[in-house]
Amino acid sequence: QVQLVESGGGLVQAGGSLRLSCAASGLRFSIATMGWYRQAPGKQRELVATVTSGDSTNYADSVKGRFTISRDNGKSTVYLQMNSLKSDDTAVYSCWSRYGFVDYWGQGTQVTVSS
Repeated sequence: QVQLVESGGGLVQAGGSLRLSCAASGLRFSIATMGWYRQAPGKQRELVATVTSGDSTNYADSVKGRFTISRDNGKSTVYLQMNSLKSDDTAVYSCWSRYGFVDYWGQGTQVTVSS
């Protein structure tokens, strides 16, 4: 059973930084595509960043240059380093995995940026 468990969310002032972590289990992490999505109140869920098994990354235009996604295959963990946070980044951030042509989701962690 695939499980994705996020941590690292919280309250931060605008301009600050946070690092989210997602610990995965129940899959061969090294071959899974991993990523982060977010959903703000009243808005649709949107892609934030993804990283493939080959370490290719993709970012939403709104976070390019501010967020960095990375993975540690030895720890089966994917990270999202978020810098220069803005109030528009306030959302529930969910870890995502595509493994064996199936999508998996974590429960989400709240990130609140105060202006």
